[in-house]
Amino acid sequence: MANFFTDNEDLQFYVNKGIDWEPLVAITEYDYQAPDGFKDAKEAVESYRDILDMVGTFVAEEIAPHAEEIDTKGVDYVDGEAIFPPRLQGIFDSIKELELHGMCLPRELGGMNCPLMLYLLNTEVMARADVSVMAHYGFHGGMAMAMLAFSIREGTTTFNLDTKQIESTRFAEYIEEIRTGEAWGCMDITEPHAGSDMAALRAYGEQDEEGNWFVTGQKIFITSGHGKYHFVIARTEQSEDPNDPFAGLKGLSMFLVPAYEDDAEGNRTRIVEMDRIEEKMGHHGSVTASLNFDKAPAHLVGKRGEGFLYMLTLMNNARLGVGFESIGLCEAAYRMACDYAAERNSMGKSIDRHEMIADYLEEMKTDIQGLRALAMYGAWHEEMAQKIQIFLREELDSIRPESKKLRSQLKHHKAEARRTTPLLKYLAAEKAVELSRRCIQIHGGAGYIKEYGAEKLLRDAMVMPIYEGTSQIQALMAMKDKLMESIRSPQEFVSQMAQARWRSISSRNSLERRLAKLQSVAYSAQQHLITRTAADKFRGLQDKPLTSWPKAFFQNWNPKRDFSYAMLHAERFTRILSDVLICELLWEQAQKHPERTDVFVRYIERAEPRCRFLYDEILNTGQRLLERLEAERHNESSAAG
Repeated sequence: MANFFTDNEDLQFYVNKGIDWEPLVAITEYDYQAPDGFKDAKEAVESYRDILDMVGTFVAEEIAPHAEEIDTKGVDYVDGEAIFPPRLQGIFDSIKELELHGMCLPRELGGMNCPLMLYLLNTEVMARADVSVMAHYGFHGGMAMAMLAFSIREGTTTFNLDTKQIESTRFAEYIEEIRTGEAWGCMDITEPHAGSDMAALRAYGEQDEEGNWFVTGQKIFITSGHGKYHFVIARTEQSEDPNDPFAGLKGLSMFLVPAYEDDAEGNRTRIVEMDRIEEKMGHHGSVTASLNFDKAPAHLVGKRGEGFLYMLTLMNNARLGVGFESIGLCEAAYRMACDYAAERNSMGKSIDRHEMIADYLEEMKTDIQGLRALAMYGAWHEEMAQKIQIFLREELDSIRPESKKLRSQLKHHKAEARRTTPLLKYLAAEKAVELSRRCIQIHGGAGYIKEYGAEKLLRDAMVMPIYEGTSQIQALMAMKDKLMESIRSPQEFVSQMAQARWRSISSRNSLERRLAKLQSVAYSAQQHLITRTAADKFRGLQDKPLTSWPKAFFQNWNPKRDFSYAMLHAERFTRILSDVLICELLWEQAQKHPERTDVFVRYIERAEPRCRFLYDEILNTGQRLLERLEAERHNESSAAG
């Protein structure tokens, strides 16, 4: 019997050894105080392993064999509603019966109280079978958890401070609908004239005399937009002054909008109209909808003007999810390529024994193992940060020693999650496209034919670098954070760079020296970008009074204005940062588990020349393009004047 968990040795390494389960289980289980919870981490992980085994068999037997049919049939749009074909509906009926939608919900809300980490592991396993099924599945339990998280954040969830369990929560009725599989949710951000530029959003929320809120506007490209519950970003604060913060992101608020109501007979009344389902290149089993809100009754989440902050919570989790989803697709591409190469004979041997194909396959395997290390690290820190934050919100006595310790840990977990998430989303999404294309190439002409399934993987992969924040947005985030870190703490940066260079020549371990040399490449790239950025900044100060220079240089940094050279090279720098972090993580694994040394060696062997090349591009390209763009801006300004 096929099983997409038990056949994956690398994935099992993390479940058995690679994930630090103890602190994650302890905080998930309320320090083992709940009467119906697990009593230790070992017992919990055994249960998690059983769930993974169950899901691994289910997706391998009930989803993967029907991926072609799911892709071919798609979803129908009938009288303003999305209708699943029988096969796809049957799959979600089975998921409902397995009660997987409540996996991460607390037991007191009817869930299994599993960590987010387990949900993300299942994300990879399910995405390997079919990413469109996984995408829609993610908008069930994920949106229920968002309702709970937002209620906790705004203070409308109450806890029993002795047991740490939930006593009541604002959206309990909606959460129960989702847990039982009767409904699901989605997040509505994109508009016809506003994608990555959220400050340009036009949908608006307004309040009547009784204090009730209503949302009006159009949202497009909404994944699983046929769902009942919609988290909607809309503008509530207006300003004609473009420099007023309320004219931008601070003028946005978050709303929860029920899109329809069903009566006892199952008759539906639409509140939010779904005017079409997009015809897409891939992801045919996942609905992407266009929606119209016309004074739709809405629940304000948090306070007005906090919408962007709430959105970031959704997006961080979504980007982690896309990372794991992309790894699942990469795994599918690798397995398909391996199977075909082992069977296809050419010139007297199977093509997996030809040197170039063998190199392709090893690189695919190595890339996946590196991505998985990055994903596990980012997911662990993100979940620890979120759960510590919840614990501290309910903790009344903030001066207790354990609270002080948790606050210190929270800062570290948030920093590492922020560091890792854009790197994971960027690299995993880009590798999904690269590896699925390579799968086609290994198949040769057969890869171009639909019946083999390779071309479907590429069509499905193409959206990964686009949705939940494009690859370019991720690269800009990673670049900006890293450079601002250096600007704020230059002495720490110089010290770290010196230490890496010293280790690259002094370490007795040759592998550690190689890692230190790779780190030095990243520090050198960062130093060059900072030096160039600072030079540009100084040039911009020439027409300002000398007395204003210190504040203008050290405090008033505007990434949009001051980082043009770094923005040009953001993707190259992000790839270097990703490779270095992956090598650091794999080296740490090798220190604890010697059997992982081979993974580290294979990855750094490919990362070294790749990073040197990227650093060379950063050093030697881009100036001509920047000069042309500056000349064009100058000409436009002169013409306008």
